[in-house]
Amino acid sequence: MLNVDKFYMSEALKEAGKALDKDDVPIGAVIVHKGRIIGRAHNQIKLLRDPTAHAEMIAITQAAAHLENERLLDTTIYVTIEPCAMCAGALVLARVKRLVFGARDPKTGAVRSIFNITQDKKLNHSLSISEGVMEEECGGLLKEFFKTKRVSKV
Repeated sequence: MLNVDKFYMSEALKEAGKALDKDDVPIGAVIVHKGRIIGRAHNQIKLLRDPTAHAEMIAITQAAAHLENERLLDTTIYVTIEPCAMCAGALVLARVKRLVFGARDPKTGAVRSIFNITQDKKLNHSLSISEGVMEEECGGLLKEFFKTKRVSKV
């Protein structure tokens, strides 16, 4: 695991913490281009009442605005949890070069767990994938969030 990957994943974890503070699913993402963060976001689904307001989607929008281009060539996205089908598809469409994620998502993960959208040979772009970066911290945050949700329902 590269130290640079740990650094940027820790930035994604800070974003996830912001979602947690707002009682949203704690997922964070940052997009890096030429050593600089050009997009950073956390889940805002509840805040915006928008099922597409995932951390990855918001970070993609920010990065595209920064680059003034819908193609995020030569970028790396760091996400605390394996992206879902919507987000994985958006990463392919945006032509992101590399995806680094922390923990797998066995229920909705579309990079390794259920599907592999980001490396499907039928599509016109594929991403380089690195997984397991700060896996315990990333997965632990999500597990703790859902554990408190289950306790509060009792």
